[in-house]
Amino acid sequence: MRIDKFLKVSRVIKRRTVAAEACSGGRIEVNGKPAKPAKEVKPGDIVKVSFGSDSLSFEVLNTNEKQTKQSASEMYRVID
Repeated sequence: MRIDKFLKVSRVIKRRTVAAEACSGGRIEVNGKPAKPAKEVKPGDIVKVSFGSDSLSFEVLNTNEKQTKQSASEMYRVID
């Protein structure tokens, strides 16, 4: 699954266009490397999202496109 779509489906970022802009702006890293919006993610990948001065790091657990609001948080595990 594309990283911009993953961020939207997992509800880390609310809109796919905003997720794509974050990728293009260099605020998303996958496995320590800046990610373009079309970067494919798979279970086991480590993603870092920078929000201004804060950041969120998480591990991708699954990439199922059909998620409910309640099960969206099961797509990733937050890493500190």
